[in-house]
Amino acid sequence: MLEDLRALVEIESPSRDLDALAASAEAVATVIENRLGGQAVLIVNEGGTHVYWAGGGEPRVLVLGHHDTVFPLGTLARRPFAVADGHATGPGVFDMLGGLVQAVHGLSALGDLSGVEILVSADEEVGSFSSRALIEERARACGAVLVFEGAADGGALKTARKGCGAFQVSIAGRASHAGLEPEAGVNALVEAAHQVLDIAALSRPELGTTVTPTVASAGTLENVVPAEATVVVDVRVESGAEKERVEAAFAALAPHVDGARITVEGSIGRPPMPEAAASELFALATQLMPGIGAAAVGGGSDGNFTAALGVPTLDGLGAVGGGAHADHEYVVIDAMAERAGLAAGLVKAIQHAPRA
Repeated sequence: MLEDLRALVEIESPSRDLDALAASAEAVATVIENRLGGQAVLIVNEGGTHVYWAGGGEPRVLVLGHHDTVFPLGTLARRPFAVADGHATGPGVFDMLGGLVQAVHGLSALGDLSGVEILVSADEEVGSFSSRALIEERARACGAVLVFEGAADGGALKTARKGCGAFQVSIAGRASHAGLEPEAGVNALVEAAHQVLDIAALSRPELGTTVTPTVASAGTLENVVPAEATVVVDVRVESGAEKERVEAAFAALAPHVDGARITVEGSIGRPPMPEAAASELFALATQLMPGIGAAAVGGGSDGNFTAALGVPTLDGLGAVGGGAHADHEYVVIDAMAERAGLAAGLVKAIQHAPRA
């Protein structure tokens, strides 16, 4: 498993870099073919190169993951793959190349792979806009989804996720000289300040809703009344009702400064993943690994899409470790074989379960 993990980590795969993603997809396909046989299909579109493999027969279970990472090209030179003190480190080891390796090696222990499908997307980190339709299609066909994103703290499985999305609020004002005639301008920065306060007030932490302005920009020079400003906002919700409320509130944002104009783009693209979607598969997991924990988390994954379809979905089956998206990202090596075994056990149980 460490050999295959090194092979994947050492081909950098930042989201939106189509050439890098194509090379990474080839590496993922090679690992799958070497361990499972058959032929992986490379699906190229505007979001990158996705990898699909099928074991034949009636579809029963979709093994779901992604091979894109958040790290720019050159990160590997600064932080190469390494194994030390019981940890494997390097860009993308935890999110989520370690999980892919564990899934493939778990499947390799099964003599029968009929009904098993693997889909590894290339754009999960940036919203899955080019892969969502394919993910949903294969999830419906299979009827059960196992997501190999990194485990929650302590190795817990992820049985619920918040819905998440982003909005950009663009403000158009009018430039003028800040010293000679500031009153002739329409200050987009002042309007942005009002909007930030209005937007932050949309949070309902008691309902699990967070609305967090994260990036802002405005202005050109210190002596020019700014004519443009933008505010980017991260949103997380636990329920469909909150998704509707927040989206409606963004659509209703109104200017405070006379003459300012506001344009809102974005949505809560990943719907919430309710615990009910994971209950059946989590029960199977606890039979195979008694005492394994369950966690509801704020981050989203492609499991949000499949759960929203009503397809049983269990997430967090990937690597035990931590530091996703950070320089200290790591995988606990001693847990890799155990988690591969859990993957094999779940797939086998699903293969032999009556089809709903």
